[in-house]
Amino acid sequence: MPRITPNLWFDTLAEDAAKFYVSVFPNSEIKNTSYYGEGSPRPAGSVLTVEFELDGNPYLALNGGPEFTFDEAVSFSIACADQDEVDYYWGKLSEGGEEGPCGWLKDQFGLSWQVVPAALPELLADPDPARAQRAMQAMFGMKKLDVAALRAAADGTA
Repeated sequence: MPRITPNLWFDTLAEDAAKFYVSVFPNSEIKNTSYYGEGSPRPAGSVLTVEFELDGNPYLALNGGPEFTFDEAVSFSIACADQDEVDYYWGKLSEGGEEGPCGWLKDQFGLSWQVVPAALPELLADPDPARAQRAMQAMFGMKKLDVAALRAAADGTA
């Protein structure tokens, strides 16, 4: 089965972005960097692509120019085991970026991320619809997701 590799289009910051992402996620590395040659639309020797892995998943960053930018229609979701992981990824990825609602943020490069604790899908799928609804309503009022507050809302103690 072929591997699917997300390709991320940047103006000029593909290498900076790849280095940043590799520094945030464990078990990650830059695999290869290619460069524009003579007669290219960019200066010869400037970075064309950076192949990298985030925890074993392949990505490609391309310096393609200013024609395209990221928007929220595409995001990467990080399944976090607990509040400590939520806090870590939220802190690292939102630095220099922009916090959004319901666990969403844009990083310093404009890429959207969802930082989601494992407790959230469990609470939203609770067999008691009132409990799930209370958790959802609490989530709607948050930027960074707070596991304890989500649980308290679900339990009706918030």
